[in-house]
Amino acid sequence: MKKILQSLLSRTSMIAFAILVQIAVLLLMITQFSSYYVWFYGICNVISIAVLLWILNTGELHPTYKFAWCVSILLFPIFGGLIYLMFGRSRHNRFIRRSVSLENQSFRTYLKQDPQILEKISQLNADAGAQAQYLQRYSNCPASRNDSAVYFPSGEAKFLALVEELKKAEHFIFLEYFIIREGVMWDTILEILAQKAKEGVEVRVMYDDMGCLFTLPFKYSRRLNKMGIQCCVFNSFVPFLSTLMNNRDHRKIVVIDGKVAFTGGVNLADEYINLTPRFGKWKDAAVMIRGEGVWNFTVMFLSLWGFERKITEDYEKFRVEPEPDELCEGGYVIPYSDNPLDWEPVCRNVYLNLISRSKKYLYINTPYLIPDNEIITALCNAAKSGVDVRIITPHIPDKKLVYRVTRANYEFLVKNGVKIYEYLPGFNHAKTVVCDDEYGIVGTINFDYRSFYMHFECAVWMFRCPAVGNMRDEFEMSLSQCSQVVHAECRTSWYTRAFNSILNLFAPIM
Repeated sequence: MKKILQSLLSRTSMIAFAILVQIAVLLLMITQFSSYYVWFYGICNVISIAVLLWILNTGELHPTYKFAWCVSILLFPIFGGLIYLMFGRSRHNRFIRRSVSLENQSFRTYLKQDPQILEKISQLNADAGAQAQYLQRYSNCPASRNDSAVYFPSGEAKFLALVEELKKAEHFIFLEYFIIREGVMWDTILEILAQKAKEGVEVRVMYDDMGCLFTLPFKYSRRLNKMGIQCCVFNSFVPFLSTLMNNRDHRKIVVIDGKVAFTGGVNLADEYINLTPRFGKWKDAAVMIRGEGVWNFTVMFLSLWGFERKITEDYEKFRVEPEPDELCEGGYVIPYSDNPLDWEPVCRNVYLNLISRSKKYLYINTPYLIPDNEIITALCNAAKSGVDVRIITPHIPDKKLVYRVTRANYEFLVKNGVKIYEYLPGFNHAKTVVCDDEYGIVGTINFDYRSFYMHFECAVWMFRCPAVGNMRDEFEMSLSQCSQVVHAECRTSWYTRAFNSILNLFAPIM
């Protein structure tokens, strides 16, 4: 009885109840005002027409995103316009606007580019120089020399390195994650964080409330605060139908003493290190950097933390100057981030730039392959031009509907020379791109609309770093565990193709 009561009073149950009440109220209003149905129908249609015209005449929205909403409104003229006003206008809410404004201001103030580094990159490779210039201008994140970039081909490898580095912390630890789940991985890390807090190390943890909705207890932040760990929750989930819930903090960031930083696809949950298999064997990737580039991640974290806490941070307190005798491995790195409101899809454009400039090979790991038309065209053009384009996707999906949309894109890509492989042991959650033995990207960015346009994301762009070769070798080894998708497999029954076509229409708003 006690367990039943706890389940009924759980956060999930209360949220579901609140949403059901709102839906019931809406239905009640419709039935009660049935005598005014003609007026109601007319007003809703006027709203839908007005919204439709606004969407069509707004140059800031991506054409595919426009098309998906236009189809939705035409199919459901009564509620289509209202639904768009509630859920489609994510870039217009004040919360996100103010957050991004403060973030950009912080980046411009504390992240300064050394022009000699950009000049050196351009001298080494004009294409690399152009990509670095773009990232510096539109993500406000500077390029720096690569003191050390270590690539981890699995969550297990990242976890071991993270534990080792956390134990060395002397001044501060920053953690920012989309998902934290109680279990071996998080409990191990939490024990270290609590001990470090007792020793006087400043420990801060930030997690996305939607990402942790079903993985952490309600008001978990209070428990951490009692342990001496400062904690705040990004964009707390409120059980009201609102566009605000569309914009999530999908980043995974760790900064330790301003000297070392981690990012990648690995969240803090046991499935990421294959202790609790959910979708077969979990494949993931991460990167650890040292030196000047760590400051980029420090500023990323502090800007969002300051906004959530509504405080003015002393950024300089956490700046660490690189040691003069520190060895440089060679190459350059740009840790960068993207947000959903600056009207510049940096994450998407960095991928697009790299695809368009590839010459020999292009290897991609992604859990979701739902790109827009420009990226699909770029991938096909690269393959047609003789570039060896290979993409590894999951064989066992975590979201079946999204998986169907991913597979719906196979036929056109394979037909045009793109080689697609499915990771047979299970789910591929890695988000990496490696190209021509020159470039590598490791981060949190999926090849889908949510990562490109709706979420806060981050990654590390690498140029001529030794880690790039490690990424290439690991990708080629992974192919032995994959099955290549051939064109004949893509051709399915007419009703399956029809259903997939419908899904593709609504892919941008899933």
